[in-house]
Amino acid sequence: MGMGSRPMSRERTFPRPPIQEIFKRGQEVIIQVIKEAIGTKAPNLSTFISIAGRYLVLMPSLNRVGVSRKIEDVDARKRLREIMNRLNPPKGVGFIVRTAAIDRNEQELQNDLAYLLRLWQVVARRIKKMPSPVEIYRESDMITRTIRDNFTSDINTIWVDEPNAFAQASEFLQIVMPRFADRIRFFSDTEPLFNKYRVDEEIAKINNKRIDLPLGGSIIIEQTEALVAIDVNSGNFRADAPGAEETAFQVNLIAAKEIARQLRLRDLGGVIVNDFIDMRSEGHRRKVEDTLNTALKRDRARTKILRISQFGIIEMTRQRIQPSLKKRIFNECGHCKGTGYVKTNETIGIEVMRLLQLAAHRSPLITSVTIALHVEAAFYLLNRKRKEIAALEERAKLEVQIDGRPGVSPELLDFRCLDGNGSEVRLFGNPPPKTFRAPPQREFRSNDRRPPALD
Repeated sequence: MGMGSRPMSRERTFPRPPIQEIFKRGQEVIIQVIKEAIGTKAPNLSTFISIAGRYLVLMPSLNRVGVSRKIEDVDARKRLREIMNRLNPPKGVGFIVRTAAIDRNEQELQNDLAYLLRLWQVVARRIKKMPSPVEIYRESDMITRTIRDNFTSDINTIWVDEPNAFAQASEFLQIVMPRFADRIRFFSDTEPLFNKYRVDEEIAKINNKRIDLPLGGSIIIEQTEALVAIDVNSGNFRADAPGAEETAFQVNLIAAKEIARQLRLRDLGGVIVNDFIDMRSEGHRRKVEDTLNTALKRDRARTKILRISQFGIIEMTRQRIQPSLKKRIFNECGHCKGTGYVKTNETIGIEVMRLLQLAAHRSPLITSVTIALHVEAAFYLLNRKRKEIAALEERAKLEVQIDGRPGVSPELLDFRCLDGNGSEVRLFGNPPPKTFRAPPQREFRSNDRRPPALD
């Protein structure tokens, strides 16, 4: 669980001991998955349990009340602490006041406190009654979690088009935010909900590399293994005031807000490098920094932003809790292996001709060759390399058959060589024989019984 810079400094002074020195085999421990496995990285586990509500986070091991560091206003922090003291939470459990509670009244915090305490009682009973290993608590379903984390008082209506989900969400609102319970509605029209409000169009665009900005210009998002690179382009955008400096400044302001939005929508995490259009004015640089910082305040994930460089680059990090949206809804392409590129027909043709020359070199052992490949690559060979293949067949007394297959990988190349009897011949020879190793000889010590001498 991130606690700012203090844990890092402790780690530098006191390195973490190996886990086998902390736990013993067979010991029962309550743990919480705080970060899912991402690629080759294992999931992060913690013994500091936390259960999030709408306005509070229950932490059984904390045994005190704290206020989120994102609430920087001194008066707001003081007011929230006074409310929590009046609510008098039970001893033995702790609470952190979330940023969503900054403008909430005492009754709303009381409802959330009661909800979390009832939930913790259920979890505690499971811990006592159920034998380990067992799952004792799972995060709320997506609809409840979305309402809990994203609902604000300026949202007029929540539409739900599935009866069971509507009943569950209504119950959650009634318990946690009863004064907003009438804002949830059941969508009963025959027209699909996403189609009516054009959500499908936004979903279709959410993984595009290029995002067009409202008044012109665009941003390009590239995800790599090491980092996320975001490039800002001005395109045909021109500011009202003349000059490239003002155009760059206005595009960068719009792009900063859109970048913050895309990071949330796509759930991008790790190191992020934002390449803004170069600006000479120091005042313009600072305003772009402030705009990006302000736009990221809506983000629930922790972020850290560095100052803009002289090349117009802002480096930042964003908390990575789970794989990005792109990795959750897409599989790696079996043809390009995630690179986005496949070999051209010309490249495939060159490889085939090299293999044919090798097969001709091994004639007369090889008498025929069958090549299976993508239909477009086959057309390239039959049209562009016909004379070379015919000359090679005549010179080496070799029969070449090209089989074009539609719907296969553009890089498919199945090259089979046959002898006069129709048996397959390995083009690159048989694998080398395994080296024979004699069994180790026994060493006899002076007091061992030696084998009898042979006559």
